Amino acid sequence: MMLKRRAAIPEKLQIDLATGELEIVVSQNARAKHYRLSLHPKKGVVLTVPKRGNWRDAQNFVHRHHDWLSDRLDQIQSPAILAPGMALPLRGEPHHLMSTGKLRGLVAQDTGNQQIMVPGAPEHFARKLGDWLKAEARRDLSTQVAAHAERLSLSPKGITIRDQTSRWGSCSSSGQLNFSWRLVLAPPFVLDYVAAHEVAHLREMNHSPRFWRTVKETLPDMKRGHDWLKVHGRDLMRYQVHR
Repeated sequence: MMLKRRAAIPEKLQIDLATGELEIVVSQNARAKHYRLSLHPKKGVVLTVPKRGNWRDAQNFVHRHHDWLSDRLDQIQSPAILAPGMALPLRGEPHHLMSTGKLRGLVAQDTGNQQIMVPGAPEHFARKLGDWLKAEARRDLSTQVAAHAERLSLSPKGITIRDQTSRWGSCSSSGQLNFSWRLVLAPPFVLDYVAAHEVAHLREMNHSPRFWRTVKETLPDMKRGHDWLKVHGRDLMRYQVHR
């Protein structure tokens, strides 16, 4: 008796919804126990399939969730690669990205005209601008982290600026604070909230009531930044400095 061979798991799946065609990225995960659909800032819709999952079952799972996908299509945004002519928020204010047309020089912000001027060859535009944005984010976060650490009598080990899109910040067990560079795109009170949030984790490595009291101790108006991120955070995560 010949055993029926399982269909191979593809990397992508195209489906037709009432609102249009949608491409889903398929990801097999050895630790996953169930099929799961999720929204990823860079990849869009992701279907997680258990390592021993069956492709027919996976397709049926997606079919049963067509309404869920249709309801969330407005949340699925294409990645925005930084390029000349694009409008980019900086500290909450819209700025136009411009090329200086010169091969040498430094990235500069023209606050009067709300522009960010980037030198260099076209193929290096996104990288150069990305390096500048990360440096600006580090400067702002260093200031706010120091202020909250002083208020709470805590001492972070250091600050790392990353290209992470799954979270705005994190705190390691060693006391290292990690942040997404995209925080510099948000209004200053949002960056301040995330700085306070991660500094508070130096005291409480959880999200217990005691942790939230610690955040509020150093930032009484924490709800303002927290609520802004819930509404607008996904919009900022779509910006990328490379494909």
